[in-house]
Amino acid sequence: NLLPVAIIDDDPVLHGKKILGVRVFGGLDKLNDTIEREHAAEVIVAIPTASRKLLQDVLECCRAHRCSMRRFGTIDETDLSKVTVSEINLEDLLRRDSIHLNMSIVKEMIEGKTVLVTGGCGSIGSEICRQVLALECKKLVIFDFHENGLFYLDNELKEKYKNNEYVVRLGSIRDRKRLEEVFEEFHPQIVFHAAAHKHVPMMEINPCEAIKNNVSGTINTAQTAIAYHVEKFILISTDKAVNPTNIMGASKRITELVIQMMDSISTTDFAAVRFGNVLGSNGSVVPFFRKQIAEGGPVTVTHPDMKRFFMTIPEAVQLVLEAGAMARGGEIFVLDMGEQVKIVDLARDLIRLSGYEPDVDIKIVFTGLRPGEKLYEEITMADEDFSKTANNKIYVMKPIELDPRVLAQKIKLLEQNTVMENLPVMFDLVKELVPTFHHNKQPIQS
Repeated sequence: NLLPVAIIDDDPVLHGKKILGVRVFGGLDKLNDTIEREHAAEVIVAIPTASRKLLQDVLECCRAHRCSMRRFGTIDETDLSKVTVSEINLEDLLRRDSIHLNMSIVKEMIEGKTVLVTGGCGSIGSEICRQVLALECKKLVIFDFHENGLFYLDNELKEKYKNNEYVVRLGSIRDRKRLEEVFEEFHPQIVFHAAAHKHVPMMEINPCEAIKNNVSGTINTAQTAIAYHVEKFILISTDKAVNPTNIMGASKRITELVIQMMDSISTTDFAAVRFGNVLGSNGSVVPFFRKQIAEGGPVTVTHPDMKRFFMTIPEAVQLVLEAGAMARGGEIFVLDMGEQVKIVDLARDLIRLSGYEPDVDIKIVFTGLRPGEKLYEEITMADEDFSKTANNKIYVMKPIELDPRVLAQKIKLLEQNTVMENLPVMFDLVKELVPTFHHNKQPIQS
């Protein structure tokens, strides 16, 4: 029930001609004038492979004319008979051009292997599960403490995969005995360790839990992997581990040191993959903003200058898999996250994509930085030595020199003081282990 008034196409052969009675006015350079002249109320982008820049350029033009924007088909769709006109979403605007993976090495790592994913029903963990199953692993073991998450992921996967291709197991990485039961039952060859507490403000309130889960839980999982002769163990890390200002980030930096220590004393290849925020993950800013917009606003942003790296979940996991395939032990792989995005710009884009005008229809309110937050994140530290890999989206940090015995002693002390909830000593030990840790909130003795 739409009335087409103009076609825009970059093919000069079509310019000035009519297709089904609709004139082709010219290329993208004519879009602005054409919207104005024809009083267009909507622009539909019918380029499935449209790049982020093209979509952003068209959206900018639509903003200027208070004109809505949708798309016909995406790069992921192959059957044109099923393609529909759909809303442009934030992922379309922030995703980079298609990643070219070395599928042969990824498939070689996964195909025919038993793969265990801890934190398997989280945003990253569940996508690792989907992609590992698509790569025809022998068996996928999904391990998570979140009962509801396992229930929903199981319901999703059983529509596509047979029950002998994957299993779900409930348990915590803090429970060594439970880990041993699962490893004994399945003897995984590859482990993706995605289980972690990740929310910065929540961990600032509960700092001991960050250490117990992220550090001690990783040690439990890594030691169990060594005992059961796992071939590869890939830790999912975060940009918040770089020059951390919060206990969550510091705990993840310690886990990076843990896997490098474990690599130096075992035959299992341990490596970490470090990246920034993913769009649409559980509890992330995008679904939070969408909920606020649906409720009529206001949209709350902590600071006008706050910036973050963003990547789509499938894109991040594809790179995690390739980095894992490259791993030979002890590396920290860093994903190229592109340019940082201002959170307030992201909020404005979401408001406009929802059909409203920022600060007119939906207000934006600045609430101030929360404990432990930075204005911007970093993906590498100044003194880290890194180089490009065969994939120009993946960098690799050289393993640092460390004395496993000294590191193990410090971490044991950290764990003991964490269990006793001796916060001042715990924070001092974290600072010893992570000299770049500059906590912007004083610990309070409980």
